[in-house]
Amino acid sequence: MTAVTRQEVLGLYRKIFRIAKKWQSASGQIEETIKEKEYIKNEAKTLFRKNKNVTDPKLIKQCIEECEARIEIGLHYNIPYPRPIHLPPMGLAHKQGRMLRHQEKLRKISKPIYLKSHDEVS
Repeated sequence: MTAVTRQEVLGLYRKIFRIAKKWQSASGQIEETIKEKEYIKNEAKTLFRKNKNVTDPKLIKQCIEECEARIEIGLHYNIPYPRPIHLPPMGLAHKQGRMLRHQEKLRKISKPIYLKSHDEVS
């Protein structure tokens, strides 16, 4: 990892913790705010620790883009949790054979960048 990339990653990590410190839930309830703050901190720690040994520049760039996307979406919608894909699990697939595998492949490819690591951690 280059020094510039390292600084960018550390900057994102600090940014997430600053956001968590100032976070206010949409409902305004103290319990929910505390719960969401803890979720933000735990999610950041888990994902950053999981990816700490990544050395491939393309994969590092993808992780940075995912982090930035999740930050922007969280701030925009005031929801710290990733937004789900609104597509039924097998809504487009035929029930058997090649078409099912093809639909699974398309679903995996079309997954938004902000959800790439969510299923792995959850």
